[in-house]
Amino acid sequence: MRDFPSCFGESGVQVADSSSSSTSKAAQNLITCVYQCKFHGRSCLITVTWTKSLMGQGLCIAIDDLANQCLCKVDIKPWLFSKRKGSKNLEVDSSKVDIYWDLSNARFGSGPEPLEGFYVAVAFDQEVVLLLGDLKREACKKVDSAPVNSNAIFIAKREHIFGKKLYGVKAQFCDKGQMHDVTIECDTLDLKDPCLVIRVDSKTVMQIKRLKWKFRGNQTILVDGLPVEVFWDVHNWLFGNATGNAVFMFQTCLSAEKLWASQSIFDPSVLTWSHSQKFRDYQLQGLGFSLILYAWKNE
Repeated sequence: MRDFPSCFGESGVQVADSSSSSTSKAAQNLITCVYQCKFHGRSCLITVTWTKSLMGQGLCIAIDDLANQCLCKVDIKPWLFSKRKGSKNLEVDSSKVDIYWDLSNARFGSGPEPLEGFYVAVAFDQEVVLLLGDLKREACKKVDSAPVNSNAIFIAKREHIFGKKLYGVKAQFCDKGQMHDVTIECDTLDLKDPCLVIRVDSKTVMQIKRLKWKFRGNQTILVDGLPVEVFWDVHNWLFGNATGNAVFMFQTCLSAEKLWASQSIFDPSVLTWSHSQKFRDYQLQGLGFSLILYAWKNE
């Protein structure tokens, strides 16, 4: 099985071939967010990865240019996360890069991403280009910058979710978009003819029957008036390792015309690594937002 291509580049967050997944992978709990930012008129991608393990919480921030070359990376290991407040000063192409974080009073839910009481800030030459969290005033004071709205655009998210029959996640489908409750339901254990159902805010938006024949595919739904292309691959659930994962991708398009015009590159039968850059280019052109969910079965 090959993964869906995405804007997560090979030198950013590696999207591995799911056929090589091991049961140990199911234990990972991470969320990766990608933001497009600008500094001094130059565009870059900032990837923020939140992790949670038995060792504790972890945070990784990587900055890449549009050629997918890593400019710098800060990795706060879980065993160092007891120091929940800190900063890192770097230099990239004669520019000063400052990364600040304060998670000393952060509130976490069941996942690795903090809910409130924190900030993460990235500044180029004291210009704030990415500001996460609700403690914005404290962050700007630390950066020694006037309170500003960062120009970052949230373009993609990758998340691991867990369940037996039901898989739930809170998700948005565009930058600064409304939060929705997304539920994926699929019982593959006892039924001779399993069915896949996806609901958004308790409303059924997609139902796929004869799943053994349609274990990979795509379908368009509407959320907030926007067309959202949903891709699914549940081959592992039906024919592979019982502890393997399924992959779902929600690709938001800004217009139906662009959606139908781009159908050729979204054909599930030709989803290969070569399309990774195409997805990346489409994101940077403002086509939409990608949400990738790796759904793991809890036995």
